[in-house]
This record gives sequence, C-alpha cells and structure tokens, in this order.
Amino acid sequence: MKEIFDLRVPFFRPLWRRVLVTALTFAWAGVEMASGATGWAIAFAAAGAWCAYQFFVVWTDPPDEE
Repeated sequence: MKEIFDLRVPFFRPLWRRVLVTALTFAWAGVEMASGATGWAIAFAAAGAWCAYQFFVVWTDPPDEE
C-alpha cells in the first residue's frame, strides 16, 4: 500500500513535471469549487497538498532503474 502513495519515482525527476502535476491538481480543485462540488474540491486540494509535500518538502532523487 505504501507504493501507491509514494511519488518518488524516476518519472518525476524533472522539476517541471513536479510543478505541473501540483499546479494542475490545485487548479482542478479550483474548478470543482467554482462549480459547487465541494467534496471533489476538497479531494483534489488534498491530493495537491500531498503532491506539494512529496515533491517539494521530502523530495530526494530516486535511484536509477537498470
């Protein structure tokens, strides 16, 4: 179960991908809030917060896959 929530994979090594995923998640939370879907807005905001934490607070480059 831990692997599902661990975002430290080689795909996210470039900074622009981490920024894009985090920004899109928060942007979609805003879209959901604007349309009145508060539950979905909270879910996407929580996902964005998790991405921000994983990508910018505890990020370490993952080992290369061989």
